[in-house]
Amino acid sequence: MADNEHFPDLIKALPPFSGPFDAHRLSASNCEVLFASYPAGTEIEPHTHETENCGVITRGELLLTVDGKETRYGPGDWYHLPAGRTHSARFETETAEIEFWFDAGRTT
Repeated sequence: MADNEHFPDLIKALPPFSGPFDAHRLSASNCEVLFASYPAGTEIEPHTHETENCGVITRGELLLTVDGKETRYGPGDWYHLPAGRTHSARFETETAEIEFWFDAGRTT
């Protein structure tokens, strides 16, 4: 498990996310917000989401592969992933991020 101590107590008190990484979930209308922590060495196999995702790295580094191209995202960097896009992720160092999972059918 990754150390998520850098999140404020209010964030750590949110319900846990049930998935292949540690996260706290904040539900919002048409969007789920995850405060996620990944131990060094975590690898997430290629997969898709029905949601449109974006996120910001708060600590460490995300290596995100989309369409065969790997991109590194560090603290303060934002990424965007359209719904249905196959992607994979890996984390060489302990990493944390805030992820936004928007419903594909949302209205803006």
